[in-house]
Amino acid sequence: MKALIVEDSRLARVELKKMLQIYNTIEVCAEAANPRDALPIIVKERPDLLFLDINMPGKNGFELLQELDYEPKVIFITAHADYALRSFEFATVDYLLKPVTAERLKTAIDKLVVLNIEAAVDKADILIATSRVLLRDGEECHWVCVQDIHYFESVGNHTQVTWKDGKALIYRALVKIEERLPSDIFFRANRQHIVNINDIKKVSPWFNGGYKLQLNSAVEIEISRRHAMRFKDIFSL
Repeated sequence: MKALIVEDSRLARVELKKMLQIYNTIEVCAEAANPRDALPIIVKERPDLLFLDINMPGKNGFELLQELDYEPKVIFITAHADYALRSFEFATVDYLLKPVTAERLKTAIDKLVVLNIEAAVDKADILIATSRVLLRDGEECHWVCVQDIHYFESVGNHTQVTWKDGKALIYRALVKIEERLPSDIFFRANRQHIVNINDIKKVSPWFNGGYKLQLNSAVEIEISRRHAMRFKDIFSL
């Protein structure tokens, strides 16, 4: 697993790298002292895991994550306990308070191993266009064909699924759903939305190099600037 350390203290970076040496499954590909330096490294290396401080010069760790076009797993390392709740808006594995001990780091790595095993199980069952899925919304259940789904929208810890005959609010994170969707049909437009490309009626240029999608249902969804780059790479002639 490729990892990046983003921490403004050089001594903290050195100590963390030293503690990580015993974990053969983790390769520290680089380190950065702040989000500004980290971003181009992330774009190039696309690490699977970030060891991320929160309070740093310039942008903070949360702001860095909001700029990314994918969701790496994150182990937060910070001196401030009061950010813990917000940290779980992201793909957080653990939240470590400084100074980090070897024992506490091991607990976080153990959690990471479990998450990777669960992800491998999920990915072993990738859906196809004609797959049918059971969507449980409270007391109601819907039996829906994957290719009929128009889009997915993240709503806190839930995801709203909209298809041609209705919608359902299911208790499953958007990132987990994305892992099972056929990538030739569904595209991650931004942090909140995944869209069915076959339901796109119109694509228009939008602010900061992004796009605005108009779906057949008249719903409009923005493609963020970073996702727009991938959209062009995939769909431009």
